[in-house]
Amino acid sequence: MRLVLAFLAVFVLWGGTFLAIRIAVLIIPPFLTAGIRFLVAGGVLYGFLRLRGEPSPSMAEWRSIAIMALFMFLATYAPLFWAEQYVPSGITSVIEATLPITTLTLEVFVFRQQRFRIQMLGAVIVGFGGVAWLLVQSDTGSVPVLPSLAILGGGIAWSLGSVLTRSLPLPRSRSLTSGAAMLLGGFVLLALSRLWGEPNPLPYIPLRAILALIYLITAGSLVAFTAYVWLLGRMPATRVASHAYVNPVVAVVLGYFVAGEQMTLRTVLASLLIVLSVFFILRSNESVAK
Repeated sequence: MRLVLAFLAVFVLWGGTFLAIRIAVLIIPPFLTAGIRFLVAGGVLYGFLRLRGEPSPSMAEWRSIAIMALFMFLATYAPLFWAEQYVPSGITSVIEATLPITTLTLEVFVFRQQRFRIQMLGAVIVGFGGVAWLLVQSDTGSVPVLPSLAILGGGIAWSLGSVLTRSLPLPRSRSLTSGAAMLLGGFVLLALSRLWGEPNPLPYIPLRAILALIYLITAGSLVAFTAYVWLLGRMPATRVASHAYVNPVVAVVLGYFVAGEQMTLRTVLASLLIVLSVFFILRSNESVAK
């Protein structure tokens, strides 16, 4: 039962974060939204674990956490939150689903951490072909290109951070590491908000945006992430990573039925190509691990 609940948290709650971000950033400035989310979530997680007796990271570990925060929070979520002002949540989730594709590309062609296999190259081509098709002009218009490229660039930054952190000294506790990285990332995102000159709407924020922000902090960053870490300790990583091709389905459905976002045949087919690409990459990695 706990396993089922954990999977539901990772698949459904994370899929819902894209719509919550969209709701929040249409009202609250994007960098401020991201900063509040990660500062609060990271502070709660890090503080809770320290109170439970987890040791404080060393100076070397803090430096690694700072690198992790730079790539996986500032360089990833600043573009993502900014772009969701212009890109529907369902499309955003589909572009974000390319994370396993970009990670594989870096591992195979840049850092040489995986052996090249022709079937993986085919999956990468199909995945990025789906993204290209998603952005191509059509009679019904197109997805905004620059914000979409910002989302894709943020995903590449996340993948790069994921690959780099494997060789960095980090605390043994994954949860403590992520809490500390979220905390640092939140501070930097709030600083970026000030430097960017974003207006401060506090305390006059509509209830809709407050609820979306609460969802991001609790359901997205605390509950779903905790469930993700818990699953990683009990199942193969590739199986847990299957959320990458489930989250877009959840997000697209929520965007269509809850927010009234448009769903065209081109969007559905391009999304299917990306999701299939991710599916074959993860299945291929799982079979190699066996």
